[in-house]
Amino acid sequence: MATKATRAGVALAALLACNAGNPGAPAPREEAGPPPVVIPARLDLSKRPPPPRLENRIAYIPPQCFAKTRDAAGSTHNSCYVCHTKAVIPNYTSDDDLQVRLSFPPLARDNPWKNLVDPPYLHAPRASDEDTLAYVRQSNYFDKAGAIALARAMDALPPDWDGNGNGAWDGYRPDAWLAFDDRGFDHRPDGSLSGWRAFAYYPLPGAFLPANGSFDDVLIRLPEALREDDRGTPDTGIYTVNLAIVESLIRRTDIVIDPVDEGALGVDLDLDGRLGRATRITFDDGTATRMHYVGRGRAEEASGKLPILPGMFPLGTELFHTVRYLDVGPDGVPRMSARMKEVRYAKKVRWESYPVAHAHAVRDARDTEESPDGTHLVHWQKEIGTFSDHGWMLQGFIEAADGSLRPQTYDEMAYCAGCHGGIGATTDSTFSFARKVAAGPARGWFHWTQRDLRGLPEPRRHDGRYEYETYLSTALEGGDLEANPEITARFFDPRSLPTPALRTDELARLRDDVSRLLLPSARRALDLDRAYRAIVVSQSFARGREVVLTPNSQVYARVPLGEPTGVSLATTAD
Repeated sequence: MATKATRAGVALAALLACNAGNPGAPAPREEAGPPPVVIPARLDLSKRPPPPRLENRIAYIPPQCFAKTRDAAGSTHNSCYVCHTKAVIPNYTSDDDLQVRLSFPPLARDNPWKNLVDPPYLHAPRASDEDTLAYVRQSNYFDKAGAIALARAMDALPPDWDGNGNGAWDGYRPDAWLAFDDRGFDHRPDGSLSGWRAFAYYPLPGAFLPANGSFDDVLIRLPEALREDDRGTPDTGIYTVNLAIVESLIRRTDIVIDPVDEGALGVDLDLDGRLGRATRITFDDGTATRMHYVGRGRAEEASGKLPILPGMFPLGTELFHTVRYLDVGPDGVPRMSARMKEVRYAKKVRWESYPVAHAHAVRDARDTEESPDGTHLVHWQKEIGTFSDHGWMLQGFIEAADGSLRPQTYDEMAYCAGCHGGIGATTDSTFSFARKVAAGPARGWFHWTQRDLRGLPEPRRHDGRYEYETYLSTALEGGDLEANPEITARFFDPRSLPTPALRTDELARLRDDVSRLLLPSARRALDLDRAYRAIVVSQSFARGREVVLTPNSQVYARVPLGEPTGVSLATTAD
C-alpha cells in the first residue's frame, strides 16, 4: 500500500493511456491553468513564504499504508482497496496498482508511525472507568458559558496561533452550534440557521470504524447563493432542494424529495420534460448535465459563477467534521462523546472543470516522478491550513495536552493531505457525502446524537455486493492496523484456520443492523479512549494518532520497497 505520491511513473502512464483510449476525455493541457483561487481578503497566496520543513517528510502517507498484507499462515489481507482503487471521473487518480505492489518513496522505507509499535498507552497510568467517562463527557468545543471555546480563544489570539504575526486569526473560525432540528439543520443560540446541516453516513471500512477508536460526524454548508431565493432572501425550501441536487451530483443517483412545484422554481428537477410537480431529483451524468440549481443559485450558475458538474461540489461548499471519543450510554452501548479529538474543516475555494482536474492529476504524477526523493509537497498556510491541488482548503484543530482544542501543526495537517489530496476512492477529494445514508429520519439528514447506528441496514455497493461483507471477506479482519479481536470472534469461524471464513449467521444479522460490526463493547470502548488520551497527554501526534492497544506486529517497521503485496488481483472499492 502507499499513496498517490508514491507511484509516479505508473500513475502518469495510466493517466495518459486513459486519455489516449478515450477520445472524449479532456486533454491534459496544463498551460490552460486553473481559475483563480477564492481566498479570504487578508490572505495573498502569491506572497506566501516557503513552508517550514516537515519533521516527517512522508506524513501524508497514513499509517494504514504500512500494514502488512500477508500473515504468518500465508493468508492475504487486502484492505488497501478501500482507498486505492479505480477512480470515477472527474477523479482521474486510479491507483489500484497500489494493492499489488509496495510502491513507496525511499524516505518511507522506515515506518515513521512509532506509536503503532510503542503505544503511549502502555506507559501511562491506567485511568479508572469513572475518570475516563467523566473526561469524554466533558465538552471541549463549548466552554462553561455555552460559547464556542475555539472562537473565544481566537478573540484573544495566543501568539503561537498567529502564523503570520498580524494579530488576527485568518483561518476558519468554528461557527457550528450543533443544535439540530428534526431535519438536521443547525441553529444558533438566537434560533437562526447557521447554514450547517448534519447528515448521517456509513463509516468507511477499516480503521475508521467506531469499533476501532472514534466516532465521526460531518456537517455540510452550501454557499449563500444556494441558500437563497431569486431575490436573495434566505429560504429553507430552496436550500433543501439545492442540497438534494448536490447529493444527487455526488452520490450519482436519483434523490427522493418532498413534492415541489417546478414551475415556481423554473427548473425541471425530475427531467421529465415539463415543469410539474416533482418528487425526486433525477441524476444526469456528463459534462453538459441537464441538472440545474434553483433560487439565486440558478442565476449564478447561468452567469458562470457557480458551475454544476456531476461528481463535483459547488464552489464555496464547506464541510465541518469532528472526530470524537466513545462514550457509553446507560444501556451499555457505545455512543458519540461530547469531547472532540479533532475538529476538521474544508472549503472548496477553487473550481475545477473536468479538463483542469485531469491536468492536475497528470501534473501531480509528473511532479512526483521528477521529485529528487519521490515525496509530495504539502502546501501549508499556517492558520489558513493546507491548500490542495484539487481546490480545497483544509484546516484542523486537535487536542492540546490539557484537553482543549488547538490549531494543528504543519506535520499534523500534512497527515490530512494524503487521503484528501488525490486517491482513487474519493469523490471531489472527499469521502463522507458520497456515503450518505438515504434511510432513517429526514432521509438521512440527521446527527448521530439524534439517532445512533443501531438498526441501520448494511449498504450495498454499485455492483450489488454488501459493502461491509466485502470488506470482511477481502481484508480478513476488522481493522487495517490491529486485528480487532471482537470483530474476529464475532464474524470469523475459528475452525476455518489457516484461512479465515465468515460466519453466515452473523452476516445475516449484519444485513439489518450495521452496529454489529461498527460498535465495540463497552470495555473495548473505554480502553480505546484511554489509549488515545495517552497520545494526547504525550502530544505525539506526529508519531501517529491511530489507536492500538498492544504493540502492533502487523505493520512494517522497514518496508520492502517495490515487492509484491501478495494481492494477485486488485479489488474495486465499489
